[in-house]
Amino acid sequence: MVKKGEKKSLVLIPCFNEEITIASVVLKSKDYVDTVVVIDDGSSDDTIEIAKKAGAEVLSHIKNEGKSQAIKTGFQYALDHGYDYVITIDGDGQHNPDEIPLLLKDLEEKKYDVALGIRYGESTEMPWWRKIGKRVLDYTTSMGNGGKVTDSQSGFRGFNKKALESITPRLSGDAFSVESEQLIRSHDAGLQMGNTRISCRYKDLNTSTKNSASHGFSVLSYVIWMIAEKRPLFFICIPGFILLIIGILFGIYTFQIYNKSHVFPIPYAIFVAILVIIGVVGMFMGLMLHVLPSIIKRTRN
Repeated sequence: MVKKGEKKSLVLIPCFNEEITIASVVLKSKDYVDTVVVIDDGSSDDTIEIAKKAGAEVLSHIKNEGKSQAIKTGFQYALDHGYDYVITIDGDGQHNPDEIPLLLKDLEEKKYDVALGIRYGESTEMPWWRKIGKRVLDYTTSMGNGGKVTDSQSGFRGFNKKALESITPRLSGDAFSVESEQLIRSHDAGLQMGNTRISCRYKDLNTSTKNSASHGFSVLSYVIWMIAEKRPLFFICIPGFILLIIGILFGIYTFQIYNKSHVFPIPYAIFVAILVIIGVVGMFMGLMLHVLPSIIKRTRN
């Protein structure tokens, strides 16, 4: 297991209005790493002052830029200051900092580039409806080439320097999509990822500054877009072609109705027009997204 002071280790805590829990998270985390850094994402409460008094270094965003940008700010700080291992942990108290050594051990001994803390079994208090949402996002992230994902939304993770160098410049998402994007970018870069079982608190704890449903749909929409962006022919062009064919068939059916009744079915015609337009636009977008990367690559070369 990595011992404090041998290789430089850092805990990053992204925060937004976490004045109630941040001191406890910082104080516990300090026992296991060389430095604790709180990335305050535009908090309006006393998060910054409390984090500093607890012994953390604080990086502040003037306004709320989202968790993804907060994590990216922290990763860049770790790279600029030569840290070998970085642990990310949420500032709301749902994770147990005493489990930081588990992630550090997997990074050092199992040689993981990314150690993913997974909420598993009786050690997690996750409500059933969160488990369903988590599973949907796990499968979607896997489809986006995040690899075989067990817990795509856990914010308790470990990274070595190689992982930080690989994924930091490629993080482009916003809000809470960062967890899924990290896995997809890590898989694309060929990084070695492994699971580390962790506990998790939910009872009597407000674990999110954003509505859970809104959070889930936000992450899902971004991951779906990442999938479509990576495989535009399959996820955009082909569906567009299918819609176009359906539109043409409905168009033929519409003309058959008109020939028999001599009454033009306007609702059918509108439906046909919508299908054809969406189909053509989808095919065009899919082809453009497929071709543009190669054109850009040739231009740069």
